[in-house]
Amino acid sequence: MEVFDVRLHLLWSDILIFLLVASLCAFIVTVVRNPLACKRWSQVFESRIGSASFLVILFYVLIALTDSVHFQKKLDQAGDSGEVHYAPEVTSLLDLALAPMLGRDEKTYSAPFAIHSFAKESMELPEGGVTRDYPRLEHGGSHLDDDAQHGADIVVKSMTVIGWTLVPVLILIFLHHSLMKKRGSRLPWPVIYFTFSAIVVVSSWALYMSQFYHVLGTDKVGQDVLYGAVKAVRTGVLIGTLATLVTLPLAVLLGISAGYFRGWVDDVVQYIYTTLNSIPGILLIAASVLLIDVYIETHPEQFKLLSDRADFKFVALCFILGMTSWTGLCRLLRAETLKLSQLEYVQAAHAFGVSRWRVIMRHILPNTTHLILIALVLDFSGFVLAEAVLSYIGVGVDPSMKSWGNMINEARAELAREPVVWWSVIAAFILMFVLVLAANLFSDRVRDAFDPRMSGSGDNK
Repeated sequence: MEVFDVRLHLLWSDILIFLLVASLCAFIVTVVRNPLACKRWSQVFESRIGSASFLVILFYVLIALTDSVHFQKKLDQAGDSGEVHYAPEVTSLLDLALAPMLGRDEKTYSAPFAIHSFAKESMELPEGGVTRDYPRLEHGGSHLDDDAQHGADIVVKSMTVIGWTLVPVLILIFLHHSLMKKRGSRLPWPVIYFTFSAIVVVSSWALYMSQFYHVLGTDKVGQDVLYGAVKAVRTGVLIGTLATLVTLPLAVLLGISAGYFRGWVDDVVQYIYTTLNSIPGILLIAASVLLIDVYIETHPEQFKLLSDRADFKFVALCFILGMTSWTGLCRLLRAETLKLSQLEYVQAAHAFGVSRWRVIMRHILPNTTHLILIALVLDFSGFVLAEAVLSYIGVGVDPSMKSWGNMINEARAELAREPVVWWSVIAAFILMFVLVLAANLFSDRVRDAFDPRMSGSGDNK
């Protein structure tokens, strides 16, 4: 008998995200060993906004990592054949953490923390006859004996879980503060403590309250909206990260080559990105996605599970977004390299016979790092928003895949109802807004630390 009746199921996106984590760890080790880079990055984290936004981004990344460990559950055996079968649905560790939200579907819409359905239904009266009223939800508030207890129950349960969560958090903060007080540190610990506490308290409150209510309501088919919004975090984080990393090597290689070698190399690179920019981006992406759909339909044998099909389309979309979005950074790096290649220390390196490759690696690339880092974070937030737009018009990720764009797309008809079903759009908007805002604020601090033209006056913001 197996200890765990599950089988790991690796998706391509799972492999990519863990490779990215390994690369990030290697990058951190490199930064720690480089005193100059370590000093610059310390300026980012010594700022209040930089530390707070990094914690928010890290929280989103942890959710994405938890949702990237997939497995299939073992099915009960119907006979004595000895053959082991596994469920066709793929489950993740995040699904286990969000278990209070699973298996509690209602019939249709219900508002946040509601105990009655959002739409009226025909109901039979106990004494006979039929009336139209808002039926009681099957799961939301089912523990209540009296509807009059509804408001008080929410307040009491909220205060209870917040209190029980704050106690260990405050103890942990006190112990850490005592330790760091002896060592000394320039990090803005009050802001870090507050951000950490807010993340832990809000997460614990949402998980606990989901055992009793639908915190963000339910959608058209009665599924918990909070569950779908949290599951969409992985899609947002991955599409922003993978598409950005596809963009990066193309932009850096072609941009620096065009600015440094000039001549025919510059002409070819300019011709490529000018031609690519002349094609409407949405049309190019839509055509590429449709080709991917055709490939999936004509090769069904390659996709045994629905999750494999959705994941293949998702990875392809990341690649397509990256291949069509590198021109802006490429043009910026070309202009910067043209300027750097004329500076005295670069000309001196040429005069001493230093090879071109060494000049690029020792003088050109390090002095364009600030542009690359800023573009990385800004492109990340841009791709998160792009996914929402593409899914809204029907050429984004697979409809079976949870994403903020799909949530907004499905909510189009809901906004035309009277009264308006607003919570699906608001849930997607809030989670997407927080991630994009944190990424943009973090990029500002990176710019302040790495851009040589900045005076560094914003380090403590």
